[in-house]
Amino acid sequence: MRSIVYTHTGSPDVLQLVERPIPEPGPGEVRIRVAVSAVNPTDWKSRAQGELDFDEVTPNQDGAGTVDAVGDGVTLLAVGDRVWTYLSARNRPTGTAQEYTVLPEARVVKLPVGVSFDVGATMGVPAMTAHRALTVLEGGPSRLSAGALDGKVVLVQGGAGAVGHAAIQLARWAGATVITTISSDEKAALARAAGAHHIVNYKTEDAAAVIQSIAPDGVDIIVEVSIVKNAELDAAVTGQRSVVSMYADDGGDTAELAVRPNMTKNTRYQFVLLYTIGEEAMRAAVEDVTEALIAGVLPVGEAAGLPLVRFPLASSAAAHQAVQDAVTGKVLIDVSE
Repeated sequence: MRSIVYTHTGSPDVLQLVERPIPEPGPGEVRIRVAVSAVNPTDWKSRAQGELDFDEVTPNQDGAGTVDAVGDGVTLLAVGDRVWTYLSARNRPTGTAQEYTVLPEARVVKLPVGVSFDVGATMGVPAMTAHRALTVLEGGPSRLSAGALDGKVVLVQGGAGAVGHAAIQLARWAGATVITTISSDEKAALARAAGAHHIVNYKTEDAAAVIQSIAPDGVDIIVEVSIVKNAELDAAVTGQRSVVSMYADDGGDTAELAVRPNMTKNTRYQFVLLYTIGEEAMRAAVEDVTEALIAGVLPVGEAAGLPLVRFPLASSAAAHQAVQDAVTGKVLIDVSE
């Protein structure tokens, strides 16, 4: 089978297309013929930084395809099932940038009828991270469903990114009033297509004043892509006992928080990293995301607010570079020929 591998960290040029034997699933594992592999920022950062835990690594956490073999003890999946995967390369040497991948059954989820592989490949890191960010408010809800966030106001900082896109869709499905910040007319159109009720251009508007006029009692949940850049704005627009869910370190390694404005409101700051949220939170995200897929509220593509930027498997280095360069949209790799 064709597989993308790297044996040392570095630039996208370390990614090589090679031939490898088709793997066999062990007990509790399933083998998937991968149709689409997705590239997330965490994928290029793992490739570019640190030390390898394995002699050879196949990247990419997320993907979608068809189960074509199962190991002993597998009970929830069968050959022929269309599925999506998450944390595919977590503590494992092989992710989804290859024609076949073997995963524990727990990391593989059935796609609802009619949901495309493109949608499935975007569910792992982006949608599950967005779910976690929306479910850590003091007093709940801890689960998402239609109406679960009725009466709440959600601010999505950077609504044109993949996590921001999923957060807008999930928050709107759950009944929240959704505000998002963007930096251009192009990104405003994407956020509007995703379903945001209110769009604020932080480069041309007084973002704090506009958000305060929309939500005079304050925002309940902030889904934050860059606490480094947005700490002052967040402190200005939060309501009482709100939460700022920080899922990325865009802008630097250190943020400064004003004590008094946050203390006065009892604001909670919640770090969010999918890899370490725990199995209970992961299963909740999988179940709720599945319900959202059934409800049809997580489409992708430019018309839905998330352009798809496609590459063939042999151009995986270019796909990683595109994500590293912060291309607008979701980068997908077409694995199956």
